[in-house]
Order: sequence, then C-alpha cells, then structure tokens
Amino acid sequence: MTTADPWALPPLPLALTLPLWRLPLQGPDALRVLHGQTTQALLDLSPGQRRLTCCVTATARLRALATVEATSDGALLDVEAGDAAAVRQALDRVLFPADRVTLGALEPLERVVDLLPADDPAATVAFWGLPARCHHRRPDGTAAAPDPLLWAWLRCRQGIPAAPAELNDDHNPFELGLDERVSLSKGCYLGQETLAKLQSRDGVRQRLRRWWCPPGGPVPEAGHELTGPEGRRLGRVTTVVPWAGGAVGLAMVRREALDQPELGGLLLSSPSSH
Repeated sequence: MTTADPWALPPLPLALTLPLWRLPLQGPDALRVLHGQTTQALLDLSPGQRRLTCCVTATARLRALATVEATSDGALLDVEAGDAAAVRQALDRVLFPADRVTLGALEPLERVVDLLPADDPAATVAFWGLPARCHHRRPDGTAAAPDPLLWAWLRCRQGIPAAPAELNDDHNPFELGLDERVSLSKGCYLGQETLAKLQSRDGVRQRLRRWWCPPGGPVPEAGHELTGPEGRRLGRVTTVVPWAGGAVGLAMVRREALDQPELGGLLLSSPSSH
C-alpha cells in the first residue's frame, strides 16, 4: 500500500476478526418471515445455504446488513452491521400467533476471516467481495483485536457501509451499492414498493464513493459538504480514515458528479466490490 496507489491490497493472507450478532429463528415459517421482512429472496434456500440481505424500514431505509442461513429447523439471521436489537424488535412486532416461528435471543459471535489470494484452493467464500475462508465462534476474550485502521481502510476500499456513518435512516440499499442484496421480483416485502419505484423511475440520486486525500492535502471531517466550482452541494463525506500520510474514506456523491475523478480536493473512485 503506497501513496501512489492507496487502494492496493497488502500481502495476503490477511486475518480479521469481526463482531456480529446472531438471531436464531425456529419453526417452519422462519424463512417465509425473513423473506417478507428483508430485501432478499430466501424461500429457495436449502439447509446450510446462506444469502446476503438488508434489513430495512417500510420506506426502505437501512436498519442493518445481514446474512440469512437456512437450517433444518428454521434459519439464522447474522447481523453484521447496524442495530441488531432493533432488527429483533421489528421482527417480534410483525409475528402473529399463526406464524410458526419462535425468535431466539441475540447471541454475540465473532467472524474469523482469512483473506486469501484468488488462486488459493482454501478460498471457499467471498467476504466483502474478496476470496476468503471464514468461520464463526463465540467470543472468549482471547482473540486479538483487528487493527482498526486496517479494518476501516478495507471497509472503505470495498465500499462497505457502517453504522451510523452510512447505514442510517438517510440512505437506502441502492444508494449504498447494495443492489446484490435486493430482489425486485420476489413479490411483496417490507420496503419493496419504495425500492421498486427507485429502480423503475431512476430515482437513485446519490451513490457511495470512496475517496483519497494525498499527503499534504486538506483532510476533511465526517459531515463535510463537497461542493462544485459554483458552490453547489454535490456530496457529503461520511467516513474519514487517516492513511499513508493522508486520508481515505467514503462519501455520498450526487448523481451528476459520479463520473468526476475529483471533488472538493478529494480523488474519487468506485469501491472495488461488495
């Protein structure tokens, strides 16, 4: 990782240990309930299969990023970012006595991630769009904390939103580049009407972009407004990470400025992948 290319990956393998919350749902209607309350199509999952999804409000504002895994007796909802307690509360409110689902208690877990070279046969899954090997475990206090700067840099590199900077009531999944977590063909679900209108009417007015401020440049603060030559507001900085003598981060950029390589003194680029 050099100032010439602030987004170059470090030598692999690279190990990360990240927190998450697991919510078990037991009962034959578990996948049906999650199918109707999150953005992804889930009814075709077989036990052991996993799929990325978003937990949203009725107006498609983000509550959390999650993964659903089908089990032999229900499903597991792993909340990777966002308010897990609010997600559980929202699910509890929509359950009817006729729903054959029992919500379990939230359980703290750690996701152990080994990022690997693309040609490594041990890379069996994708994590944040990168080849990896992953497993989960209960926290026991022995795991070394991940380097917070390295973790934040990688999150920015891949364009992964976090709460409360990007994952909040101001943004929907399409604005944050989470299209692969959204199904527009699975029928009615929470937030579906809003997401369908955004897609069909080209209503996504801003997108998440990563930025780099080279050494010596003025480093913005989170919340800093990005303006064009005429002073028009074209974006807002959401995440700032000191890096390589300068800084990197994420920003919400308005549609008319998405193709600009530079805005407000920051060098813009699209995230690598989700």
